[in-house]
Amino acid sequence: MSRSSLKRALGLAGCSLLLFAAGPSLAADPIVIKFSHVVANDTPKGQGAQMLQQLVEERLGDRVKIEVYPNSSLYDDTKGLNALLTGDVQLLAPSMAKLGQYSKSMQLYDLPFLFDDMQAVSRFEQTPEATKLLESMEGHGILGLAYWHNGMRQPTANTKMQEPRDMRGLKLRVEPSNVLADQVKALRAIPRKMAFGEVYQGMQTGVIDGQAGNTWSNIQTQKWPEVQQYVTEANLGVLSYVLITNDSFWKGLPAEVRTELNDIIAEVTESVNDNADRLNNEARQAIADSGSTTITTLSADQLADWREATDSVIDKYRDEIGDDLIRAAQQSNQGSTD
Repeated sequence: MSRSSLKRALGLAGCSLLLFAAGPSLAADPIVIKFSHVVANDTPKGQGAQMLQQLVEERLGDRVKIEVYPNSSLYDDTKGLNALLTGDVQLLAPSMAKLGQYSKSMQLYDLPFLFDDMQAVSRFEQTPEATKLLESMEGHGILGLAYWHNGMRQPTANTKMQEPRDMRGLKLRVEPSNVLADQVKALRAIPRKMAFGEVYQGMQTGVIDGQAGNTWSNIQTQKWPEVQQYVTEANLGVLSYVLITNDSFWKGLPAEVRTELNDIIAEVTESVNDNADRLNNEARQAIADSGSTTITTLSADQLADWREATDSVIDKYRDEIGDDLIRAAQQSNQGSTD
């Protein structure tokens, strides 16, 4: 072999060795999925986000990385949705109340006393109508992936609320939902739209008198009993979440990655929904044991009065949401335990 040929061969071998040594550093970067939410880790949604992160790490290894940002540490309610649309986050799990602007049908979940209990909610979510709801925001670039339960809504205030007339004049925080605002107005209270992370301070400073309805787990983990004397166990409505993603981002994932993520999400969803009742029951007991907040229960007659006071809200939004959809939801109450 000539001297020039030998140099050329050695050079090629050296390049091969360098590429081999550098192989791991040249591997493709993982797909980073930022999951932002506004509640504590020890809530149904918080635990679901952590489980999702763990299972993705176990099953997708270096291919996909989930970053979880709880307690509004990255974005609050409104900014989170904007960030999803611009691609700055890839997963959110907002309450239905925040999604009416992208799909009028999503307002269904804000209607008062639509579902008797969480078992009825579960039955409805197995229907074709509920599946269509998950797809109803695609025109705005949002894809629904799953329903995550939280629980039923309970109002809190520093005034005992046993009859609908007890609500009169109270300034109550609501989510950015016209349906929830109209429900508060039907009870002669005053709705105040406010980000979730601002509610405690609003209660503490008197900007609001209370909030119009949230779950036991959120009430307890957000420490609202420190600044609220009464909770009414009214089950005013359901507070559930939709796990959502940017439609373009999701459809742009490698097919095998998307399939695995869908399988993981299905497993996490089952766990979240199975655990939601337990976490809410534990939170309710913790509130009762604290002694700082009184839980007011309603008689059958009192509950009927609350329902009657808010019936007009369902009628007002029947055409906008869809009568067939409302009927399908009401049909799910057959077989409820209450």
